[in-house]
Amino acid sequence: MPKRAGERHANHYFFIFLFVFVFSSSNGMSNALDDALEKRQPDCELSLGAVVDYTSLAGKKEKVAMEMALKDFYDRTGRLRHNPTLHVRNSRGDPIRAASSAKTLIEKHHARAIIGFRAWQEAVFVAQLGNESQVPIVSLSNEAPPWAFSQWPFLVSAARNVDAQMKAVAAIIQSWQWRQVNIIYEDFNPVANGINPNIITAIQEVDAEINELVALSPFSPYLSISEKLESLKNGQCRVFIVHTSITLATKIFKEASEMGMMGKDFVWITTNDITSQIDSLNASSITSIQGVLGVKSYFSTSNKHFKDFQSRFQVMFRLQYPDGPLPEVGTSTLQAYDAAWAVALALEGNPHSKHSGCLDKRNGQELLENILKTKFEGLTGLFNFSTERKLAPVHTFSIVNVVGKSYRGLGYWTEGLGFSESIHKPSIYNKSMSILGQVLWPGGPWSVPKGWVIPTSHSYRLKIGVPAESTFREFVNVTYDHLGGNPIIKGFSIEVFKAALALLPYHLPYDFIPFAGTYDSLVEQVHVKNLDAVVGDTAIVSHRCEHAEFSQPYAESGLQMLIYIKPKRSQRAWLFQKPFTTYLWAFTGIINVYNGFVVWLIERKHHPDFRGSIRNQIGTMLSLSFTTLFSQQGEKLHSNLSRMAMAVWLFVALVITQSFTASLTTLLTVQRLDPIKVDIETLKNSGAKVGCDANSFVVKYLEVVVGFHRNNIKRMHTEDDYPQALMTGEIAAAFLEVPYVKMYLAKHCEGFTTSGPTFKVGGFGFAFARSSPYLPDISEAVLKVSESGKLQELERSLTSSFKCSTAQLVDNHDSLGINSFWGLFVITGGTSTIALLIFIFHYVRQRCYQPSCDEQQHHSPANDELLMFGPEMENRYQSYL
Repeated sequence: MPKRAGERHANHYFFIFLFVFVFSSSNGMSNALDDALEKRQPDCELSLGAVVDYTSLAGKKEKVAMEMALKDFYDRTGRLRHNPTLHVRNSRGDPIRAASSAKTLIEKHHARAIIGFRAWQEAVFVAQLGNESQVPIVSLSNEAPPWAFSQWPFLVSAARNVDAQMKAVAAIIQSWQWRQVNIIYEDFNPVANGINPNIITAIQEVDAEINELVALSPFSPYLSISEKLESLKNGQCRVFIVHTSITLATKIFKEASEMGMMGKDFVWITTNDITSQIDSLNASSITSIQGVLGVKSYFSTSNKHFKDFQSRFQVMFRLQYPDGPLPEVGTSTLQAYDAAWAVALALEGNPHSKHSGCLDKRNGQELLENILKTKFEGLTGLFNFSTERKLAPVHTFSIVNVVGKSYRGLGYWTEGLGFSESIHKPSIYNKSMSILGQVLWPGGPWSVPKGWVIPTSHSYRLKIGVPAESTFREFVNVTYDHLGGNPIIKGFSIEVFKAALALLPYHLPYDFIPFAGTYDSLVEQVHVKNLDAVVGDTAIVSHRCEHAEFSQPYAESGLQMLIYIKPKRSQRAWLFQKPFTTYLWAFTGIINVYNGFVVWLIERKHHPDFRGSIRNQIGTMLSLSFTTLFSQQGEKLHSNLSRMAMAVWLFVALVITQSFTASLTTLLTVQRLDPIKVDIETLKNSGAKVGCDANSFVVKYLEVVVGFHRNNIKRMHTEDDYPQALMTGEIAAAFLEVPYVKMYLAKHCEGFTTSGPTFKVGGFGFAFARSSPYLPDISEAVLKVSESGKLQELERSLTSSFKCSTAQLVDNHDSLGINSFWGLFVITGGTSTIALLIFIFHYVRQRCYQPSCDEQQHHSPANDELLMFGPEMENRYQSYL
């Protein structure tokens, strides 16, 4: 096995030697000519330098692109006088070797400018050398910080600023609602200030939290990388942003793959420096990054200029590297081409200069100025430096997903607009990445990773704080067993939390930890990470949100004033009318009069006292109507029709009178409360003392918001303190949150009531650490507990055991209305109407079939009326019946 490895190394060195030999041979004639010119005109040789990493496919592509740029420029412009020689050196990805190569190019080959340095670490080493020699250093790194150009004036960045990519990464995180991320970045030089602050700002703007910042050096051994990744693997967060060079990234992903961190539940996102060179990776490196999401700068591939370059580039690359794979044209390749074109254009910027082609410091400064003045339409867009010595930044990025042997484009992200499937206008933009279609996540495309998991350490359990000194023990009650002194936690809040945990799609181990102190202090323990969460009757108020985030409220919000009033019996003079509503009283009177009229009309011929003057008959009829409610007159009636109407009416009258008696009895015996109103202003102006829970936020709320003097606020420590204090007048009112008020009135209903407005404050919720991965699931579970009816069931069980669980004031007594007796009224009214119609029918029929009917037809109406009420008519009607 070692022998084979040695052979492979020998073959590797042989190919390197062969490559150098071929490269030297291909440039042999030009080098010989250069040597001859150097002997004749040592000060007039015109050469350019390039430093790339030959060990990477990206470096090889950059070399070919720069050679093509110089050839294309002089072929197309016809400017052959300054056609420079390009000397390319291999950095092998080593910043020190890059600096050494640059020094050789400046001192030996008299390079007028040096292009390359894809990695910022390489540019840092060479920048000072460029200052000292006054040779422009044209870097292809887009990671150069703004201050670098003032510190190293001869440093030029030919790559576009891609700081907006951090917003694209943040938009991806926001799309999938991941709350925490780990950032792995390359920390090479302290001068570079470590992590790019733009990524931190972008992550915070989407309300996510950076869980870990892991700095790795490009020289980090695999052991060091493995240790850092192992620490991340043991944590909860499963979202990783890799912001390094491609060289370091390949090491990271190789280790992550071997450690099982490229599987299900893991999310990996790479930035531009890595994503733009994925197509340059070998097969083994591609295999280790399956499922990775990447962000890279966008460039148009549809224009004719690019298509022409692409076809020629692949031919040139195949000629120089016949055994290698045929690569795609990437961003780094295009940037290298544009950078070389810009330098060539700068060399021709002043063809009449007397210093053209001569090596001195004045030419270095002039070349630098010409480079910064160049303006042309390059392969990556308009190449033109601003006053800040920067190219126009990139605002549109491609979103790619590594699948198989390469990657596939999912869509695009544009700053200020969002995600889109197409870059061509018109395009539909969306803030969510979900419009881009299915993503192949590490481990498979079946479901979107949550972005976090329960730590792999089996001993890890959530530390959940509970208030040890809750005023209302029904919500949280902490007791201790007699054996080991272990806490026993019960109460309404605890039951709601357990019901929510039962609905989670995973098991969440936890331990309750009693905390003796104020509720504010308890919530602050979450902020300092002594606790993972707080469960209890914890009110959601603004100043607590500075230390923790709260779940969906599980109890009603509000703050109410509770007062005590001595009860007394009601002695109102008009209490008798309360059993019935006004409409029922009126309708009862109308139906009485109607029934009395029917009976009077039918029976009037049998009773002499029903006759007489009109006034006498009306009085008799009304008397008959109301006496039927209290006496039975069936034996005095002569007609079956009147007996039928009277029987039904007496039944209805019996039901109504009994209902009236029962309702009035209830009103007379129930204790009434004195309707004295207590308001906030009266309490404040009189200097009365008010009480509230000593450990709650209400103390400060009454002082700051409501306006009570602090000396007039009495702190109550137990629930039992309230009744005695209110009844003895020690406090004039108590201020409690709505859930507490309900509980209190369920236990002490006699004499206690609420008064005044309800102040709007937050309800009860569970507090978790900010950006806790458990919080969204807990909030969703609380909503499910409420919607399923389980929460209402727990609330009923909370108060059902107390005697006043449905306490109501007598003022809320419902009077009886027409709806209560509507059926009876229909029956009695209908019966009387039927009796009246039958009576009229028989009366008319008798009149029409009498022997004297023809004679009666000649009588006047006045005679008919006399006849109806006279003795003859009565005798006829009596004989008929």
